[in-house]
Amino acid sequence: MPADPSPSYDELLAVNAGLAARLEQALTRTAELEARLKQSSGNSSKPPSSDGLAKPAPKSLRGRSGRRPGRPAGGEGTTLSQVADPDVVVRHVPDTCGGCGGGLTGAAEVAVTRRQVFDIPRPEVMVTEHQIVTVSCPCGHNTTGPTPAGATAPAVYGSRIAAIGVCLLHGQPVHRPHRRRDP
Repeated sequence: MPADPSPSYDELLAVNAGLAARLEQALTRTAELEARLKQSSGNSSKPPSSDGLAKPAPKSLRGRSGRRPGRPAGGEGTTLSQVADPDVVVRHVPDTCGGCGGGLTGAAEVAVTRRQVFDIPRPEVMVTEHQIVTVSCPCGHNTTGPTPAGATAPAVYGSRIAAIGVCLLHGQPVHRPHRRRDP
């Protein structure tokens, strides 16, 4: 006759006690891991670099003053003002009448509205040629004049244009689209 496959009551109690012990260990470990996840540089001795991407927003140490941001109400404003003597004046005179379409050559001016645009002039390249002269002495020896420090080759960039190049290359971040390379 085959043996009874059902465990006894004492065996079930032993299995239950083992499972309860393992459950208690798992719950303790889960609590430890959750506590570790809640740690940040603000509530533990961890460095700020370990906070990862979920960094808390910086808190201002200034107290609230009660005033609204910006210029106080009623204060005098400032804006870009026109100048009396502009560098360039461009006149925009209509050729034909907006009403009848007739020509306006020789018509009397009634009003002039002034609009001024402030801008920086386009930089121009200035080329300086250094002529290093060689002269022949009556003794037969040829002597060449001194070469300037910045003129080290037949054509070189000057110090200002080199500085602009360095500034544009290293000082001005430029978004360059990622180019996919096909294999």
